[in-house]
Amino acid sequence: MRKNLAAMRQPLGRNSAAKRWYWLLLLPFVCMLWPPLYTRVDPAIAGIPFFYWYQFCWVILSALVTGVVYWLTRD
Repeated sequence: MRKNLAAMRQPLGRNSAAKRWYWLLLLPFVCMLWPPLYTRVDPAIAGIPFFYWYQFCWVILSALVTGVVYWLTRD
């Protein structure tokens, strides 16, 4: 029991700091699951309604965010 308490009292190490970057993965998830944010037609880009290009942009941004989190959290 004492060993577990001593381990809990140690200062946060690199792993704990790296785990904070995982919260960034919620950004694409939340932005795509909140429909009032993107259920509209305007502004259109090259005739493509906002609804479609917003979702397409998040496909690219999600890949970038995933890559950034991967590079920042790998050992």
